[in-house]
Amino acid sequence: MTPTSTVDTQGFATLDITVILCTYNRCEVLAGALQSIATSQVASSVTWEVLVVDNNSTDQTRNVVESFCRQYPEHFRYLFEPRPGKSYALNAGIANSRGQVLAFVDDDVKVEPTWLQNLTAEMLNDGERAGVGGRTLPAGKFTPPPWLPDNFYCIVFACFDLGDTATELEQPPYGANMAFRKEMFDKYGGFRTDLGPGPNPDVPRPNEDTEFGRRLLAAGERLRYEPSAVVYHPIPHERITQKYFFPWWFDFGRAMIRERGDQPDLYGVPRDYLGLLRRAAEMPGMTLRWMFAIHPQKRFRNKCFVWEGAGQIVELYRRSVDRKRTKAAAALETKSGRPSPP
Repeated sequence: MTPTSTVDTQGFATLDITVILCTYNRCEVLAGALQSIATSQVASSVTWEVLVVDNNSTDQTRNVVESFCRQYPEHFRYLFEPRPGKSYALNAGIANSRGQVLAFVDDDVKVEPTWLQNLTAEMLNDGERAGVGGRTLPAGKFTPPPWLPDNFYCIVFACFDLGDTATELEQPPYGANMAFRKEMFDKYGGFRTDLGPGPNPDVPRPNEDTEFGRRLLAAGERLRYEPSAVVYHPIPHERITQKYFFPWWFDFGRAMIRERGDQPDLYGVPRDYLGLLRRAAEMPGMTLRWMFAIHPQKRFRNKCFVWEGAGQIVELYRRSVDRKRTKAAAALETKSGRPSPP
């Protein structure tokens, strides 16, 4: 793909890159993220913008963003999305973007000056890959407590480091540092609104970003890891507590079941029922491995897996109940000849 200067259906010039940054009530850290992107070193032939999607913030977020819009009018835009939930904000950003390549970054990170150029260069120059994941490192020095395995804080705090060599990705990148061709969203749909951070307790917090990457990989699309596209992500020390991690793993378990979606029955038995029975049977053994583990990291890891299993059980039970209700409503509608109430 070579840089272009066409016009979209709304009359705006089509750009090469749109950076989509979603934010909610984090004005105190947002300015730092925007400033680091504003000083990006991008080839002069490449046109780019930063679209900041305000997901119904009640603090000074709009004022912060508009100050950047005034200072860098050719590069910054503000968009308000009233529906609470990060996936709604992401999808609103996609729908209102002008770039042919869409880069995604969090509102609390700092990017290296060459981040945007290195993340998107290959996609702008050829059409082989659908997306790219960059390298996300902890901001500042971080020493995990004795009970915390290294890979666990990477999972929860979106650190993504596969080394110094660019390579094909066989796993999805994280939303703090990734880019996709816009046409991928036209082809495969947007981010799922039943996954991702937001105020709705029925929506599991993780997986809205990685689910999209897995969707592309499952369809045979190619993704690349680009280690020179570096983002620094903070690890809030107040969250380095077991009290924070366990609910996260519970939600992760729920999200994995929800992401999987419906599966065909096995010999007439719903898969959700079978999954519920299997995970319930596994829980006593998982609990024993947690309780009798001696090493602190192993003990913590096993307890997280118990919370993950509990989240899967809760989500499987919810799906089973919903399925029963749907069947009952359909049977009532057939019997009465009238549509069932929504």
